[in-house]
Amino acid sequence: MNHEDIAKTIGLHNNSISRRQFFSKNAMGLGSAALASLLPPELMGAISGKSGTIAHFPARAKRVIYISLIGAPSQFETFDYKPQIQKDFKKDIKSFLEESGQRLTGMTAKQAKFPVARSFTKFKQYGDGGTWISDILPWHGKMANDICVIKSMHTDAINHVPANHLMFTGSMIPGRPSMGSWLSYGLGSLNQDLPSFCVLNAQHSSPLSNVQAISSSFWNSGYLPGKHAGVNLRTQGDPVLYLKDAPGISRKMRRKMLDGLSALNQETLHQVGDQEIQTRIQQYEMAYRMQMSVPELTDMSKESEETYNLYGPYAKTTGSFAYCAMMARRLVERGVRFTQIFHRGWDQHGNLPRDLSSQCKDVDQACYGLIQDLKRRGLLDETLVIFAGEFGRTVYSQGRLTDSNYGRDHHPRAFSIWMAGAGVKGGMSYGETDEYSFNIITPDQKVHARDLHATILERCGINHHKLSFKFQGLDQRLTGVEPARVVTDILDHSHMAKH
Repeated sequence: MNHEDIAKTIGLHNNSISRRQFFSKNAMGLGSAALASLLPPELMGAISGKSGTIAHFPARAKRVIYISLIGAPSQFETFDYKPQIQKDFKKDIKSFLEESGQRLTGMTAKQAKFPVARSFTKFKQYGDGGTWISDILPWHGKMANDICVIKSMHTDAINHVPANHLMFTGSMIPGRPSMGSWLSYGLGSLNQDLPSFCVLNAQHSSPLSNVQAISSSFWNSGYLPGKHAGVNLRTQGDPVLYLKDAPGISRKMRRKMLDGLSALNQETLHQVGDQEIQTRIQQYEMAYRMQMSVPELTDMSKESEETYNLYGPYAKTTGSFAYCAMMARRLVERGVRFTQIFHRGWDQHGNLPRDLSSQCKDVDQACYGLIQDLKRRGLLDETLVIFAGEFGRTVYSQGRLTDSNYGRDHHPRAFSIWMAGAGVKGGMSYGETDEYSFNIITPDQKVHARDLHATILERCGINHHKLSFKFQGLDQRLTGVEPARVVTDILDHSHMAKH
């Protein structure tokens, strides 16, 4: 079938559209579609006000790197120092849990006892603000003045999948756009040859631990146009599957094929008015440009030995967290708006001392290297870095507790994360929990997942109340309709946006 025959077939299909469908497509929508085919994406976004350049005030962060610790690391062994649990080792707190109304998972609900598990780690204070950091994160101690540890995070979910959806999309219900998609939609791209939202999946070193599954729903665009979905860059083999041309297909031939396909899609777009067709056209064009940009991105041959040493001994191991951290820096350099690194294996229901030590070794020096590398290249001031799991862990042990081994269950009421760069105050801790890290005891310093989202958007120049997308008759937002606040106390006030 030649181009003319295909065009006739499309025309017959388009002519079958009902009058009701046709008149539901207003002239403005068709005009915008036609204009979109002629103008560069970033200019079209500025004119439409719907996607591309709708920042509400000057942005402090041009880019975001979100390090996702899938499985939820324990705050007791990382950033929330609790000496009382050493004293109360093996104390049964079942009555305390019953009085508090604590939700229990199915994994511990039937335990006869809930003994306090002491931490196997030791803590020291680091930096100008005396930030407590454990001895299994020694490189974090060296960068204490660069990070802000938030010890008063809390969430609504007690199980992994809904908790991760809430952290990444603002809702426990699957199918919503991720925060990377929202930033792509709101701000557009800084580099038309790479996606504005990239995903990296790092290998973990605890194969015996409880490893949570992840899915593309964590980086999906939901009801936003498909072009804003995260692109998963594989860390082994071809970075993007099916990106290479088949044998015998030249660059010139590929260009001719895309031009012909684009003409057919444009014809359908003008007649049907479905913006997903425009998305498909843009995806084809992005893939064509990525055939040149991705090989350059993944060519590490020009990285110095000094840089490799900064990220640690596994920086040259493809797929390692250190390798992904270095790749995140390269993506930031090339203007990618949002880079998300997923690192699994943080779900220590048992064998916590063994597995958590291994997991921390994966990320400790690499995170230090990332922050220092960004800083020395002049990128940290314009790059927001987040290091976070989806909830915290319980003070009591799950299952058998011994003098040297234990595990911890899920705890949504309090957990610790850190942020750095883009005007976030380094060298400080924010929020406090009680002696069991059970409840947050500084109510005005509580930070919900929605507050984290509002703060991320604020750093990027976006008022979270104003970034919306019409779907199912509602103006949908990343932060939803429940209260959300920008955590201004952790931000450099000399750079605070007026809004």
